[in-house]
Amino acid sequence: MNYRFRILNIENKQTKNLVLLLFFMLFTLCAFSQIKSSVDSTSVKIGQEIIYKIEVETDSTNRVVFPEGQTFAPLEMIESYKTDTVKKDAKFQLIKKYGLTQFDSGRYYIPKQKVIIGDKIQVLDSLLVEINTVKIDTTKQKLYDIKPIINVKTPSSNWWKYVLIGLLIASVIGFILYWFIWREKPLTEEEKIALLPPYDRAQLALKNLDNSGYLEREAIKDYYSELTLAIRKYLDEKVYDRALESTTDELISKLNLLKDGNQIDLSKESLKNLESILKRADLVKFAKSAPDIELAKLDRKVVAEEIDHVKEALPEATEEEKLLDKAYKKEQERKKKRHKIIITIAIVLALITATFIGFGIKYGFNYTVDTIIQKDTKKLLEGEWITSDYGFPPIHLETPNVLKRTVVELPDNLKKNVKMALFSYELKEKFTIVASTTQFSKPQQNPQAPKQETPEIDIEQAVEGSLKQIEAKGGRNILSTNEKFTTPNGANGLKTAGTLELPIKEGSDVYVYGNFTILTFAANKDQVLQQVFMTYLKDDVYLKDIHERIINSLELKPKEDKNNN
Repeated sequence: MNYRFRILNIENKQTKNLVLLLFFMLFTLCAFSQIKSSVDSTSVKIGQEIIYKIEVETDSTNRVVFPEGQTFAPLEMIESYKTDTVKKDAKFQLIKKYGLTQFDSGRYYIPKQKVIIGDKIQVLDSLLVEINTVKIDTTKQKLYDIKPIINVKTPSSNWWKYVLIGLLIASVIGFILYWFIWREKPLTEEEKIALLPPYDRAQLALKNLDNSGYLEREAIKDYYSELTLAIRKYLDEKVYDRALESTTDELISKLNLLKDGNQIDLSKESLKNLESILKRADLVKFAKSAPDIELAKLDRKVVAEEIDHVKEALPEATEEEKLLDKAYKKEQERKKKRHKIIITIAIVLALITATFIGFGIKYGFNYTVDTIIQKDTKKLLEGEWITSDYGFPPIHLETPNVLKRTVVELPDNLKKNVKMALFSYELKEKFTIVASTTQFSKPQQNPQAPKQETPEIDIEQAVEGSLKQIEAKGGRNILSTNEKFTTPNGANGLKTAGTLELPIKEGSDVYVYGNFTILTFAANKDQVLQQVFMTYLKDDVYLKDIHERIINSLELKPKEDKNNN
């Protein structure tokens, strides 16, 4: 009796403990936050939006962090809606919605999503959705031609500023050349006198002598120097071209010879007067003779008369001489103009050379030359680059030009098991980039058979296949090395780089030396192979910089990493 009571007592205690344990677990579950996820539809058409909703009920003291970014692959998030908050008693209910879509038909799992509540991470179950193709009844639905390509206006650049600066510099240089070289400058007094005929210059010299004041100051030497210079200059230009450098005896002797040869009709009295005045001037200049001032005035009068006599004695210029004189003046004008042109060209060339040397010293002479000739690879490097995602899972790249989708024709036996998206760009004979994503079908699991492991993708075999493709297109002498590679966002892969010889065009016997790089990534869980392939000329520094910039911009994240976030 007592034994039985004891057993019952123990059983009651165990029941009580079990009840307390269940109560404690229930209390714990109630204390924790409640979370669930759902979709508005599990079957939609291609491109139609699916609303994915996460509902969290928690205390107001807990901080809630919902998923951000493209964590819904293979579906694409097109919009993240604002979080709705509803107060329920002492708790809050948070509702977060996402707009998802997919443009390929098939059955897809929305991967498990992580929500941080307070200091705990809650993982939601994955959800299956079906993307259906759109059926078109061609008997009822009209078919239309493909719309033409629409030209999009390119964004405005600051090119006009450089044109304005260039025009301003050219205007300043042009003004300087005009002002100092081509401008007709005002003539100085000496230049105006030089343009006068010889007779007028002689008369002007005598007039200036009268106004000089030499005689008032008794500067007899200076007076006779200017007086004889006037007559000698006139004789030098009109009669004897060495009159200025000849002695008095030599000059008079030459004038007598010209008179005897009937080349000048001067009287003996005129020659005697000239000889007398010139010898008197020699005595004043060299022997310090001091003739009377009245005699000096008389000599001035005689010189003026003899200049007139010489002018009358000179023969009239023939028509031929006049034409020769006119031709001479034209030739002088041409020489003057040619001289200005030569100076202008020399200055412009000097400025261009100085500018080239300055930029060459600052930026390098090769860079300066390439800028002047507008080298295509330099323009490619310094142009506006495009940042975009290619394929799925996306390959994020920054490239000098957008990569265009290339249709890949797969063999019939592979079409069901392999999907391939390929994007490429080529600068003819110099640079090529290809980004590809290959999706392999997963092996179908038999529910009654043991679970099979997903086969691993052989990256090295994939690289070998890429090298064979290079050889098939004419590449030869391929040398390569492999090393591990990690993208800036932490995706691990294999980098294959090396040198090769490429034909300048398909089927050509002319080859150029080049470099190549193949970046290969594999997501074994999702059976996805991704590659970025580049070839470029070996000795082009701009292509090398383009290659490095593209590699540094590469980012991707395999599906398996996204699903485990």
